Order: sequence, then structure tokens, then C-alpha cells
Amino acid sequence: MRIDDLEAEALKLDPKSRARLAERLLKSLDNLAPDEIDHIWAEEAERRADAQDAGTLSSRPAEDVFRDARARI
Repeated sequence: MRIDDLEAEALKLDPKSRARLAERLLKSLDNLAPDEIDHIWAEEAERRADAQDAGTLSSRPAEDVFRDARARI
């Protein structure tokens, strides 16, 4: 099963089941070695940089994000 298919199926779950799944997935990352974590973050940073360069990453200026966050609290 492809990750996109798995994600689509997981999103069909009710909120309580999605939260349980998310908790179990996050907990499974606790056992990773520091170099594995570094590698995963480096890949994610590269993926986001590529998406930014390709113009497929939605983004907002930080000042807008912080302004909106302050308005909510």
C-alpha cells in the first residue's frame, strides 16, 4: 500500500481513532537513534526546500502568522 493510500484511509477514521493512531505512530518514533532522527529531518527539510523552489509549498510571512496567533489568544 502506498503512503498516500494509507493516509487517505487513516483520515476516514473517526477523530478518536485518528488520535489513537497518531499517538501510536508518534510513540514509535521514540525508539529511533539520534542519527536516524537527524536523517529524517534532513530529508524533510530538503523536501520542503524543493517544494518551495517549485512553488508548490504554501507559505505565509511569519509576521502574519504571529499576528493571527496573537489575535486568537
